[in-house]
Amino acid sequence: MKCPFCGEENTRVIDSRPSDDNNSIRRRRQCDSCRKRFTTYEKVETIPLIVVKKDNNREPYDRQKIEAGILRSCHKRPISVDQIRQTTDEIENEIFRMEEKEIPSSVIGEIVMEKLRKLDPVAYVRFASVYREFKDVNTFMDELKQFLDN
Repeated sequence: MKCPFCGEENTRVIDSRPSDDNNSIRRRRQCDSCRKRFTTYEKVETIPLIVVKKDNNREPYDRQKIEAGILRSCHKRPISVDQIRQTTDEIENEIFRMEEKEIPSSVIGEIVMEKLRKLDPVAYVRFASVYREFKDVNTFMDELKQFLDN
């Protein structure tokens, strides 16, 4: 592993432990040359996942898009970054457990909505309003009624 500070290729692992989500390994490393320390994460490589968009375009799966959508939905809500990260991890795990090579964006959207419904009602409604493309207040009210009935 190359040192991010001096570029030296000789670094050694000082400490290894599972990360908080148990899906990767956190390694503390030290450069043999400049003696600075840094952290790396080792994660299992999965098969590339392709997301099929509404217009049938295909693009590589991008975790950051899910996390950004959740972050926008949770703006000014009492939800920590750790909760957002954990929710994104749960969504990602559910997607990859399907073992599909291609997945429709609508499936991902429904999974995100299900997780947000449990996490925070306001974040859920915010996400749903964008995801379901509410055209008017009545559509918005219908979604709220459906949410309150469940």
